[in-house]
Amino acid sequence: MILDDKLFEKFGVEYAPNEIIFCEFEPGNEFYFIQSGKVKIVKIINNTEKTLDILEAGEIFGEMAILEEEPRSASVIAMGNVKLFRFHRDNFETILNGNPQLAYKLLMIFAKRIYDQKRRLMILLLEEPQLKVMDVFNMLAEQDPHLDLQEAVTLKATAQDISSWGGMQLKDVQKVLHNLNQLGKIELFNDKVIVKNIRDFQRVVASKRKNLYS
Repeated sequence: MILDDKLFEKFGVEYAPNEIIFCEFEPGNEFYFIQSGKVKIVKIINNTEKTLDILEAGEIFGEMAILEEEPRSASVIAMGNVKLFRFHRDNFETILNGNPQLAYKLLMIFAKRIYDQKRRLMILLLEEPQLKVMDVFNMLAEQDPHLDLQEAVTLKATAQDISSWGGMQLKDVQKVLHNLNQLGKIELFNDKVIVKNIRDFQRVVASKRKNLYS
């Protein structure tokens, strides 16, 4: 959904390539809707900058600081020329009252984003690289209700995608993928991975997570 130009004149902002939109740990009083362009979400983990996600037109970011009234949990950087709608507490209600379609869109995005952020945090809290990769596969399988988890599942993901979702170095992901492939647990392709027994990955990760919190 792209919002109209009149609304952009009033509430829109633009950023140049590589410009920082906001930084991790800053207080968060605003969130953004991407009108055009792409941004990347980055976070410092173990003194290394990790790309957690790349967002495109029609998506929002920064809403967790608004919902939870906490500092920014990550930084956001423009990947090219970006046009954004900037929402804050003072204008949020006014904008939504005049745009019911936007209100519904944001409600759906908020609900999904809260789940996604908490799900990714669960992955980041795992220490072993192999467990992180397994749980990325688990997360991707959970997102597709049409998959039969009793059979081999095909997941659209590259090593770089897995690296971003798991907050890992690409070389570490590639090493894990190679090992799992050698063990016959997955089949690797350029843009997808076939997991032979996703239920097995779910059991392994659940067992480890239970031990962590017991």
